[in-house]
Amino acid sequence: METMDYIVMAVFSLLVVMAGLAFRKRGADMKSYFAAGGAVPWSMSGLSLFMSFFSAGTFVVWGSIAYELGWVAITIQMTMCISGFLVAIFIAPAWRKTNSLTAAEFVRDRLGSKVQKFYTYLILILSLAYAGAFLYPVAKIINVSTGFSVNACVIVLGILILLYTVVGGLWAVIVTDVLQFVILFAAVIIVVYLSLEEVGGFGQFVEKVPDGFFNLTNGEYTWWFIIAVAIFNTIFLGGNWAYVQRYTSVKDANDAKKVGLTFGWLYLFSPFLWMLPPMIYSVLNPSLVGLENEGAYLLICKQVLPLGILGLMLGGMVFATASSVNTTLNLAASVITNDIYKVLRPNATVKQTMNVAKLSTVLFGVGTMLVALSVPAAGGIVNVVLSVGAVTGCSLYGPIVWAIFSKRHTGRSILWITILSLSINVAFKFFPDALLGAPLSRAYEMLLGSVLPLFLLGTYEVYARFQNWQSVDYQKYCKLKAQVVTQEVFSVEQNSFGSKVLAITLFVVGTLIVILGFVAEESMAIVLVIGVLILIVSGFIHPAIRKKMAVNQ
Repeated sequence: METMDYIVMAVFSLLVVMAGLAFRKRGADMKSYFAAGGAVPWSMSGLSLFMSFFSAGTFVVWGSIAYELGWVAITIQMTMCISGFLVAIFIAPAWRKTNSLTAAEFVRDRLGSKVQKFYTYLILILSLAYAGAFLYPVAKIINVSTGFSVNACVIVLGILILLYTVVGGLWAVIVTDVLQFVILFAAVIIVVYLSLEEVGGFGQFVEKVPDGFFNLTNGEYTWWFIIAVAIFNTIFLGGNWAYVQRYTSVKDANDAKKVGLTFGWLYLFSPFLWMLPPMIYSVLNPSLVGLENEGAYLLICKQVLPLGILGLMLGGMVFATASSVNTTLNLAASVITNDIYKVLRPNATVKQTMNVAKLSTVLFGVGTMLVALSVPAAGGIVNVVLSVGAVTGCSLYGPIVWAIFSKRHTGRSILWITILSLSINVAFKFFPDALLGAPLSRAYEMLLGSVLPLFLLGTYEVYARFQNWQSVDYQKYCKLKAQVVTQEVFSVEQNSFGSKVLAITLFVVGTLIVILGFVAEESMAIVLVIGVLILIVSGFIHPAIRKKMAVNQ
């Protein structure tokens, strides 16, 4: 990396933090801090959901699969498109109709406080592990590209994320997510264009790939694996407590549906953009073996990107991946404050509650950094944590999603189905030889984790229907909701301010890219086009300009 790349990375990092800090006076109460006042436009919330689904795996894991096996990496990611549409039609509107601030609040109201405590503590522990496991590979990306120590990268990046998350709340998380989306997409389009130029055009790329490179499935990634991933992604996207915030922070159920649709439409075409660079690199340099494949994405970026744009791309990759960390921090703080502290101190003042909210964000953020710093010493433990998460995601979130629609499931049935399916999945994950005489294939492991909890939930539902049971917990929930008068008050001012901050930061980014375009030589045209497009978008987003355009029409 050149000096210009470091400067661009520093400017971009400063811009993200400043955008988040702009909301320091906007989180005056719980709803503003954790649900953005119910004022978030569905388009912003949808883009934030899209970015929150990112992890280092998008570039590292899936990038290595794309390099080695080709099109199957796109097939796997296309399942997220299907999941997005299913969540949009069925799950997202249902979450918004609960009028719950957090998923944990719904669990308490629908299934009881004991069930809520079980889920709350388990998910908080797993969230801490996930956030730390996400932060480490982000630091690793910076380490590989710059040579800075991993520990220093973890601490600096952790502090930056913590700074704007604790100060600005959910608005800061969402606006910085949208900013990262625009920058990352701009950088990826430049990478794809220049990669195709490097290989001699799309036709040359197609001619040079090995046989089977464009097969929809490949290797251990069979159709059974694809089906299992589609089921898993639907439950994970619809039930993960961090993502639920994106559905509950918009105006109404119709907007919540649009959040899911935005996610689905973006995943209809984005996998092609994400995966083309490492696929092209397999033609340019087919000699990578083993774990070297994981660096394919960064290597193609280093080979084709002009001065400064590599820094922009790296900054976009880092903060896009970090968006899953800031999302988890805000979720954890919301659960600790709304579902633990407020239960213990129901008469706490707004100021006391907000102090706890910010303190819990700081403590959870520090815990995340400690987990990330311990990754090298832990060796394979992080892989185990992520693997267990993949196998147990449906067991954790599937029952809660089912409870939104079921009149028959009780708190006890949901709890025991969760425990039973978790136990079976973990047993088959860690003791397959003792149980089966051989380990499960990746496809059947995913299929078991995805289908088992749904089978158990469906079996109980059918049995209860034949017995003509209706859950007492459900009846209590209906009475509770009937007594609560929901005040649908939305802050137009917050909405307008968020758009203004986003427009200004995008204008700065567009200007920066235009300047880099003039510095670039052979790739000047594509860089300038992308920069100008971002400048135009920033103009359309700014509320004052939008209002003026509406008056002129």
